[in-house]
Amino acid sequence: MTKIATKPLLKTSSGLLLAVLVLTALDISLDKVNPVITAQENALSGEKVVHLLQEPRHRTVHRAGGLFLLDVQVNPGDESFQHIHDQAILLTSISSGAGPSNGTVRAITDYATTPLTHNVSNGGPGLLRIIALVNAGNGVAGEPTDRPSGMSSNPDIENSWFRSYRIELDPGEETLLQTHRNSTVIIQGTQGTVHVTREDGITAELDMAGDWAWRDANSPFTIQNRGQTSVAVAINEGRE
Repeated sequence: MTKIATKPLLKTSSGLLLAVLVLTALDISLDKVNPVITAQENALSGEKVVHLLQEPRHRTVHRAGGLFLLDVQVNPGDESFQHIHDQAILLTSISSGAGPSNGTVRAITDYATTPLTHNVSNGGPGLLRIIALVNAGNGVAGEPTDRPSGMSSNPDIENSWFRSYRIELDPGEETLLQTHRNSTVIIQGTQGTVHVTREDGITAELDMAGDWAWRDANSPFTIQNRGQTSVAVAINEGRE
């Protein structure tokens, strides 16, 4: 009876031992796999990083040589991808989430030597919009010899990559014929109606803040306020 009782116990013990060994082996195997799975999940859940010119909210609307004109729009509550700045940039602010920015202009040239990765968010309640001029070149060294003709004021910003003027025109007022030696973008900063007219009479009409007109280097033009209120305009050159 003892022998009969002992045999099933031995079989059961063997079965349990085998099961333990299998589970132990499986556990060891899983320990080897788990770190890889975790790393993959972390990589997949990591925030996307792109170059500025590939970030979808920084839309390229014009290109001339190494100059890129971007229409940056971030909706209320939205946030851009992490993106890399490694080129000098001139920012004409049309609106922040809090309201109009009236076409104020600032340059960030440090990006050309010290790249930065960041994102842009907008807490609202309105649209964040910037017209940005990116210069992918190395800048123009030395004293400036490329200033335009026909300008009655000094530039507000002048560096190796950009030159920017801000003018305000009363209703009906028109500038002198001006000729810029660099590619130039005229950006309406405030509400109104503006005509940018070439020497041959062809006119581009801007009728809201954020509208722009591109002029190639050495292409004369005038700017006229065709509205009923004063209007601010930025005249931005990309120096190459």
